Amino acid sequence: MNKPIVVLDTNIFISAVFWEGKPYKIVKKAINQEIIVFISQDIIEEIKKVLARDFMLEKQEIDNIVDAVAYFTRFIEPKEKVKVVKEDPDDDRIIECALACGAEFIATQNKHLLKLNKFRNIKIVSPEEFLENCF
Repeated sequence: MNKPIVVLDTNIFISAVFWEGKPYKIVKKAINQEIIVFISQDIIEEIKKVLARDFMLEKQEIDNIVDAVAYFTRFIEPKEKVKVVKEDPDDDRIIECALACGAEFIATQNKHLLKLNKFRNIKIVSPEEFLENCF
């Protein structure tokens, strides 16, 4: 069976760092190479921004987290720009990454992305849906 190709929204990475819920389980699947996770520079920058702004982490702590994320993700540079998420255009970077890598899924807790349900052939699912239906 082919491993699912997934883009994780920033909120999945952040949740996995601090709590052991469903996002943590998804990240564990990535670390264990049960799924293939792609990430872009835009997503990395957003992770850094959120960790500094919302969690007041020091630069070294943030760098350590980003290094850990880089260990189990594959980097890709999106070529196509999209304007899909009207309520929050920053969310478009998640879709752009998913398009670039040919992702089957975007796992997110973001209501603007979840409302789309699907974009082209990419299913946009909650962590619960991903864990229940994608294995």
